[in-house]
Amino acid sequence: MKRIFLLAMLTFFGIANSNAQQAKKPIAKKAPITKTKKAVVAKVDDAKAVTAIGAKLEGAGMLFENETIDYGTIPHNADGNREFVFINNGSKPLIITNATGSCGCTVPTSPKEPIAPGAKGKIGVKYATDRVGAFTKTVTVSSNAEGQATKTLTIKGTVLADEKPASTPTTKS
Repeated sequence: MKRIFLLAMLTFFGIANSNAQQAKKPIAKKAPITKTKKAVVAKVDDAKAVTAIGAKLEGAGMLFENETIDYGTIPHNADGNREFVFINNGSKPLIITNATGSCGCTVPTSPKEPIAPGAKGKIGVKYATDRVGAFTKTVTVSSNAEGQATKTLTIKGTVLADEKPASTPTTKS
């Protein structure tokens, strides 16, 4: 009887101990949060910073409101001017060194002066709407932005052909 009782107790404690070890899962440490006036940055591994939208970066930053502009369907020779608006979400001035279009039909313009931390800037783009049909083009922006020295922006849309006037029948008199 003692043997059965001893065997039952050992089995019970053995199962309970293995279940307790399985139940103990590693607990992930919460990353400390550093708050600034305009942003929240979570530190991970002390060397990296995970940034949320609008987060303040160490160095210059470039955060666009939209990275794609959809012209939609526009008439032939319509106004092809649009703007990409961005903010310097970094702690140092942002300097845009170059902005180039993917072809001659896409002409970008960029600020020549540094963009102060927290300030907004604009990358202008003019598409040549004398070209009929669907288009998808890119603008590549080079800057001193921390972690993204180049940024590719996209424009797309469709330029309609001119409507041909309805032919009027000629009448002979």
